[in-house]
Amino acid sequence: MIVNFAERAHNHNWELDPVTRSLLDTDFYKLLMLQFIWKHFPKLHVSFSLFNRSSTERLGDLFSIHDLTAQMEHVRKLHFRKSELIWLAGNTFYGRRGIFEPAFLEWLENDFKLSDYELSLKDGQFQLTFDGLWTATTMWELYTLSILDELKTRAALKKLSEFCLDILYARAKTKLWNKIERLQGVPGLSIGDFGTRRRHSFLWQEYVVNAMASNLGVGFIGTSNAFLAHKHDLEAIGTNAHEIPMAIAAFAPDDDGLKASQYRVLELWQSTYDGALKIMLPDTFGTTQFLEGAPSWAADWTGQRVDSKNPYVAGDEYINWLTAHGRDPKEKLLIASDALDVDEILGLHAYFGGTIQPGTSVGDFRDSEDFRHPQKWIPGRRIRLSAGWGTLLTNDFRDCDPTAGNGLDPISLICKVSTVEGRPAVKLSDNYSKALGPPAEIARYRRVFGVAGVSNAPVIV
Repeated sequence: MIVNFAERAHNHNWELDPVTRSLLDTDFYKLLMLQFIWKHFPKLHVSFSLFNRSSTERLGDLFSIHDLTAQMEHVRKLHFRKSELIWLAGNTFYGRRGIFEPAFLEWLENDFKLSDYELSLKDGQFQLTFDGLWTATTMWELYTLSILDELKTRAALKKLSEFCLDILYARAKTKLWNKIERLQGVPGLSIGDFGTRRRHSFLWQEYVVNAMASNLGVGFIGTSNAFLAHKHDLEAIGTNAHEIPMAIAAFAPDDDGLKASQYRVLELWQSTYDGALKIMLPDTFGTTQFLEGAPSWAADWTGQRVDSKNPYVAGDEYINWLTAHGRDPKEKLLIASDALDVDEILGLHAYFGGTIQPGTSVGDFRDSEDFRHPQKWIPGRRIRLSAGWGTLLTNDFRDCDPTAGNGLDPISLICKVSTVEGRPAVKLSDNYSKALGPPAEIARYRRVFGVAGVSNAPVIV
C-alpha cells in the first residue's frame, strides 16, 4: 500500500474528509462489550466524559469547536453496512464462528443509535459529555478519541510546507521500519495493533498495520481495529475494558457489594463468552487485591491483560497466583498493553520467554550483546506473552518534524464512564496517577479495595 502522505496532507480538503469512515472503525472489544451491554444492561443510563491528561496541550487553540462538531455529526449519520454485518455474522473470531448473536446484529442494523452529546470550550479545553442509555453512549469513546487525535494532527500538518511534509513522513517511515526490522524473525513473537484510540490518522494506522502484516509474518497476530481487520482480511483482536467493572461497581448497593462487583463482572462475561475471550483485566481497582480475593474458578480463564502496572511485576504476580491455584502458567496468556515500544516488547518477550537467565536483571540483559540479536534467542516459555502495541506504533512522530515543532507528539486523551444512573463512576488502577472520579469517591474505593501493589508512575500515553 503506497500512500503519498505529503500530497494528501497538502492538497486534501480536510473539511470534506471524514475521520471516521465506518462505524466499524473502532476497537473490536467495543463491539464485544456492546453486545454484552445490550444483553445484560439494555436500560442502564450512563454518562461518559472526556479527560485530557496532557493538560498543557490546549486542543481548543488548535482547531475549532465547529470542526469537531462537524466530524461528530458525520459519525451520527453513519450506519453499519450490510457487508460489515455479514462479516460480523459469518467470520471466525478467536477460532469461533457466531460470536455475535443474530438478534444483536439485527439490533445493530435497525435500532442502534448514538446518543446526543454536550460540547463546549473552557480555558482552551473541550468539555464533552455523552449522556443516555449505555448502549447508545459506549461507542462514542473510540470515535471521539480518534477524531480529536486526527484533528490535532491535521492542525499541525497545515503549518508545514509540502517539502517539510515529505521530510516528516520520510522520517516517520524510517522510524517505523527500524522498529519492524528489530522485530523480524524473533522466535515466538506475538504482537497486535492496539493503536486506534491515539493514532496519528486513519491513513497512517492503515499504513502501519499493512507494514506490520507484510513484514512480521506470524509474529503479527492482527489488529484491534475492526474496520481494518475487515478491509484487509486480518484477525480482529480484543476482549474487554475497564468500562464494564467501573459501571457495575457504580451501582453496587453497599461496600460489600462494591468489593464483590469486580467478580460479578467475570461471572457475567463468561456467561456471554468463552475460550480465548476470557481475559481478565484486574487493575480497575487494583490487581493485587483482585487476585487475592478472586474465586478459584477465575484461574481457569485464558489469561490476563496488564494495563497500568509494571508488566514485569504484574506478570510475575499472575504466574505466582496461577501456580498457587494449581494451574500451569505456560498454558496461560499475559497481554501487555501500556505505553509499549520496541525495547519494552523485546524485554518482556525475553523475560517471560525464558531467555533472561535467573539472577540476571532486565536492565543488565538489555545492555548485553544478546539483547541486540533477538533473532538468535532460544524460545522458551514461563507464560505465553502477547504485546498490544498502541500509541507508539500508530502515532510515533516524535522528532520527525523538520521544523523542530512538537505539535505531532502524542498526548493522553481518555473518554471514560463518569456516572451510572446518576452515581459517580471510579477507576483506581495500579497507578495512582491514573485514578479517575470525584476525590471523595476515590477515597471511598481505596478504603474498600485497599492500595496493595499500587504505585505512582508517570503517565506516558
